[in-house]
Parts: sequence; structure tokens; C-alpha cells
Amino acid sequence: MTDSVYSDFLRTLKEKNDIVEVIGSYIKLERKGYGYWACCPFHHEKTPSFSINAADRYYHCFGCGVSGDVVKFVQEYENVDFLQAVQILAARAKLDVPAYDDKTAEKNAEIKRKKDRLLQLMRTAARFYLNNLYSGSAEAHLEYLAGRKLQPTTVKKFGIGASLDFTSLPQNLLGQGFTPEECVESGVCVRSDSGRLTDAQGERLIIPIINQMDEVIAFGGRLLKKSDRAKYKNTKETLLFNKSKSLFGINLVKKLRRAGGLSSLIMVEGYMDAISLYQAGFQNVVASMGTSLTKEQARLCKRYSENVFISYDGDFAGQKANLRGLEILKDEGIKVRVVPMPDGLDPDDVIKTSGAEGYNACLERAMPLIDFRIHAAQIKYDLSKTDEKRDFVREALSIVKEAESATEREELVKKISEVSGVSRSALARDLESVPASAEEKRAPSPALPKEDNSDRERKAARFIIAACLLNKPYARACDLSELDFGNDELRTISDYILKGRAEGRIRPSGLFDIMQSDGELSEVLNLDYGDNLDGLRAERYFYDSVRTLKRKTLNEKISRAREEFGAAKTQEEKNAALLRLNELTKRLKNG
Repeated sequence: MTDSVYSDFLRTLKEKNDIVEVIGSYIKLERKGYGYWACCPFHHEKTPSFSINAADRYYHCFGCGVSGDVVKFVQEYENVDFLQAVQILAARAKLDVPAYDDKTAEKNAEIKRKKDRLLQLMRTAARFYLNNLYSGSAEAHLEYLAGRKLQPTTVKKFGIGASLDFTSLPQNLLGQGFTPEECVESGVCVRSDSGRLTDAQGERLIIPIINQMDEVIAFGGRLLKKSDRAKYKNTKETLLFNKSKSLFGINLVKKLRRAGGLSSLIMVEGYMDAISLYQAGFQNVVASMGTSLTKEQARLCKRYSENVFISYDGDFAGQKANLRGLEILKDEGIKVRVVPMPDGLDPDDVIKTSGAEGYNACLERAMPLIDFRIHAAQIKYDLSKTDEKRDFVREALSIVKEAESATEREELVKKISEVSGVSRSALARDLESVPASAEEKRAPSPALPKEDNSDRERKAARFIIAACLLNKPYARACDLSELDFGNDELRTISDYILKGRAEGRIRPSGLFDIMQSDGELSEVLNLDYGDNLDGLRAERYFYDSVRTLKRKTLNEKISRAREEFGAAKTQEEKNAALLRLNELTKRLKNG
């Protein structure tokens, strides 16, 4: 397929996927004037700064600077690559994606073919495991599920299956036409020392790990009998599965949110906790699968809710690594509350012993992250001993120092006083002498230097480009080919505008197909806020900006003419350089 055919397909794809409808299916939009606004799904904010230009089919956030067309939004929101985003939108519009023979695209197409093949293999393996469970040969697996009090509907909902041995899965996959290399690359099989293919999850209860696209990407396995092997085991990392970027149960959470029933997430540690809570009615649950929380997981959470309850086991408070993981959630703008669990119990234990009511009681006692950090500090010390009580107070006050408001600090000091027996007035005095945090200790930023010529010229260039790109009346006569923008990205946008003028239509959204980076484009689109580009003041600034760039070009030419004059070897060359220098200097003076 040629470039033009592929471009035509992308144009049709975007026309048939109205950007307002697509984004509106993910986040709540509010119409204001000719545009649509929302709180940005890509950063934490309370006041909407995410804007959709419906006419020109692009979005831009005036808070964090992200921007793009409908394909890029799906790519970023769904955490998929470009080709996957195109596939999602093509399916939505009932379009077939044509093949493409460009080398880079062919490479991407090959990766997609491999992914599709592995996904097909994973589906086949999942069905095989599921059939095993009800084959009459999985008594131990069914007995285990009965012992966990999991209902058949729950087992079916999560696609739970059984591995009966180490050989039947690879035999089945090979019989279905998959190659030994694909079996190993998918992670479902490994090679023994003798080179024989074996089931990587042999003789385990099988829990499929499904992504937000409803695709089986890995398996978790639970050992059913005592062994020196690990009790729980995940598929190794593959082309499909990256543990640090995945959350168990995210596919069901996505469906819950689309049905309008999601206000918060509960994050647990393991699959069984998630499955048990789901069955008990807490369907907004995901599992981190034992890994320390990562930024990718935090961002995945945030796509679905900004309110997350952390519900790990009763020993969680003493684990520093996990506490650092919670800070990652907070840094991504997520409101974190930690659910205190009875010592030694995990959520599944609470459900078993106290039912949904007992777990609800735990949720009601959930505490903000900063309160939980003080609680975690408290359990480290024996407060009946004077020296340990002092150590606790010192650590607790260092945490209080990080509180965002005086009200919060006062409430926390009150709690510390109640726990330690130290008076609130004494704690308040000690709090004043607590060393500042690393953030506060950082030296104040030096005063910003006065704007130099390069800053002024860059701002002028961006303003000219923005006014021309958005077709402001006062900018239509401006000949961009006469201006030097001094930046490859701005030159690319300038060339795009010139081409659009020649064709009779400038569509800003088309830039997202050709820009290698959207840094300058984001700065340009940021100017389309309020009346920055409208009114007499904007018109005057535009003409001043054009003069600024023209003066910049003349100054550069004058510098080159001076160099030519200095390097001239004959009087004739000197005279020619001097003539150019005088002409340019006169133009600069008159301009």
C-alpha cells in the first residue's frame, strides 16, 4: 500500500471516529461555547483545563501540555501502541485496516502479527486449562476452589482453569499448529534440560491475567500440594506481559466504569484476594500481584479512578518498600487511603471469617496515607519504653512536617499526643524544630534572568505560528516563507501551514501525523487559551513579532556580511561586502 492510500485511510478513520464522541466515552465532558472541556485524564487537576477542538479534531490540555488527535488519545488512554489504537478505532467504525509496505510500518506490522499470534495462543491455552477444570480429572483443583468458597459463577467470570500435568498443554498447542518457539515465547511453556517442552504452570490452579483490552496476556499459577516450589508463580515477562505495567482484574474494572459504577479502586496484593472481594460484592478491585507499585501501575489506576484504597495484609504496615510504593501513587495525583487489616489477616481471610460486612468495616476505618505512615511508625516501637517512645515521637513529627495544611498538622499532633502521652503543646514546640524535608531544604531558585533576545525571538516565533495555524484574520497575509523560525519543529509547522494555505484548508490535527515531537506544538497550542490570540492587543503583538523575526534575520545577514568583509582578499570583494552591509544596515534601521 502506498503512503497516499495509508494517509487516505487514516483520514477516513478520523472522520468516522468523532473525537468528541470517542473521548466522551472515556471521560465526562462539558460543553462551553464552541468547545468541550474536562479535567485532564493525564494529570491531576480540580479545574478543567483539557479542551477539545471539535471543528479541527484535536485535544489540548492547557495544564500539562498534552495534545493530539483521536488516535493519540486512544493510544495514551488505553496504554497501547499506535497500531493497536488504529485497530481499536477501526473496529469502532467497522473499517478494515489495510496492509502497509513501508519498512518501518512493516516492522510494526510484523510485531503486531507476532502479538496477534501469541494472543491467539494464550486464548487457546486459557480454553485448554478451563476445559481441564471440568474434565473429571481436576478433583484437587475443584476441592481447592470449594475450600476457598468460590462459586461456579465466580470461577467462570475469572476464567479459572487447571493444569493437570507438565506435558498435555504443549502437546495440545503443537497439535493446534503453534510452533515450539511460539510456545516458549508466550511464556506458557519452558524447555527442560533435555530440550523437551513442558507446561510452565504444571500441576497448578490457573488464573488468567487479562489486560484492559480483554486479552489474556499471562497466567498466574497456584500450587495445590506442599513442595519446595513457589506457591504462586506468574508467567515470565514476554512481548505481551510486563508485570510492572499490569494489574489483575483491570478488565472487569473497565467494564464497571463504563457501566457507571466506579468511584474508587480497591488494590489488593494477590489474585485470590481480588477474586474473593469481587465475589463478596466489591467489584472495583484490582491486584498488584505482589510487585512493588510502579509509576505505570499508578497511571493505569488513575485512568479509572483518582481514589484508591490500599488493602494489603495485616503485616503491610512494617514494609518500607510498600510504603514507598504508596508515595508513587500519591505523586501521580491519586488520593490514597490505606485499609487497616487485622494482624496476620489478608482481605480474603476477612471475607471468610466476617463476610462482606466485616470487610466493609475495614474500609470504613481506612486512613489517609500520612496517617497510615504514622501508624506504621507507631508499630515499630514499644511505647512503654522511654527511649523508644522518644524515637517514635521524633519519627512521627518528621512525617507531620510534610502535611499540606496547618489543620492537618494539628489533627496529627493530637493523635500523636493521644498515643504517646506527650502533651500537644510540647509536640507543637518540637515540631517547629524538626528539620525541613529535602524539598524544603532545597535552595531557593535564583531570580530568573531578564528575557534575552533568544527568548523574545522564540516567543515571537511561537505566536506567529499559532496565529497562522489557527487562521486568525490579521495573520492571513503573513508570508511565513520570509521568516526564519530558528527551530526545526517550528519550521515543520510553518511548512505545514504554507501547504495548507495552498490547498485551501489548514487543519491543525494533521500535524500529529507528521510531528516527531510535540514539544513546540504544545507551546503553540497553549497560546489558544482565552483571548491570547484575539483582539487589538494580539494583532499588535503579532506585527511586533513579525518585525522581531525579520530583524533577527537581518542581524544574522549583517553578521555574515561583516565576516565576508573581514575575509575579503581583494578590494573588489571588500567593496561588494561593504555594499551588502550598508544595504542590510539601512533595511534594519528602517524596519
